[in-house]
Amino acid sequence: MTLAMNRRAFVALAAASVALPRAALALDTASAQGLVDALVAEINTVIASGKSESAMIADFESIFDRYADVDIIARTALGNDWRRATESQRRQFVTAFRGYISRKYGRRFREFIGGRIEVKEAVTVPNGIEVRSMAVLQGQAPFEVSFVISDGSGKPLFINMFIEGINMITSERTEVGAMLDRRRGDIDGLIADLQNA
Repeated sequence: MTLAMNRRAFVALAAASVALPRAALALDTASAQGLVDALVAEINTVIASGKSESAMIADFESIFDRYADVDIIARTALGNDWRRATESQRRQFVTAFRGYISRKYGRRFREFIGGRIEVKEAVTVPNGIEVRSMAVLQGQAPFEVSFVISDGSGKPLFINMFIEGINMITSERTEVGAMLDRRRGDIDGLIADLQNA
């Protein structure tokens, strides 16, 4: 790993906890859990549908559009490089990131076929409300899947997700940073890579 990547990874980890919007006071645990109940119901419907991978991923992209604050997640994933991107690049990046994240996590959720996700509890955390769920899959021990909900952009949406303790925001900041480093800072090249990932 290069010195630049070490620095980028450190900055990503340090900034991940402060870059996300703080929850507005109107959001409560009941409404956050209600949102995740609906989100999980849709995920469970897709993983039980028997559809092809491409059809499932299209469904997951639609779910992300409705339940995730993709603009905030994408901006956080790009980090400080968001500031130097043009308005056109920002729009293209968010669109490319939406497809990339839907395909990536859609494939992850396809691994849940034959199982289900069960919502357990909602707790207040510094940047919103974390709704904790359990993935109950065939042939393996249950594990936690959590969503952090915020209404900082005007309505309750999830701004982060944890699967088996893996922080989506931290992981994507590191991954997007590595992709950008491979492109020597070329944001247009990064957008092309996301479109093809």
